[in-house]
Amino acid sequence: MLGWVIACHDYVARDYAQQLEARFGALPLCRTVDYWTGLSTNMLSRMMCDALWHADGGDGVIFLTDTPGGAPYRVAALMSHKHPHSEVIAGISLPLLVQMYPQRASLDSATFRDAMVKAGGESVTSLWHQQQKNPPFVLLHDK
Repeated sequence: MLGWVIACHDYVARDYAQQLEARFGALPLCRTVDYWTGLSTNMLSRMMCDALWHADGGDGVIFLTDTPGGAPYRVAALMSHKHPHSEVIAGISLPLLVQMYPQRASLDSATFRDAMVKAGGESVTSLWHQQQKNPPFVLLHDK
């Protein structure tokens, strides 16, 4: 089962998790991180690292963030480069999480990412999709 780290501004992540629990019961391999004004990037990184550690059951982890380019998205992007089978998705909403929750048990991380971005429409993107638009810079001597 894919782990979920829901990381959003203010208390949105906690609220989403509470509503998902009310609908589906206990949320295994799911952690929330709330980012509020004044929280340092260092503390956010530590909180997300802890959440990642608790959400990782070995099948991969999906970072679910509210705002593309926001602090939770940026920290998740940095963490995902060092963690195999992790994906970063931005622009989530509660209806989208409800729709995708059952699929976390049957899909691998890349397939889940693609399905979630497709289901979310134009307001949802992923780090992978953004990287396809803007490939990483390659030094000439690295070719």
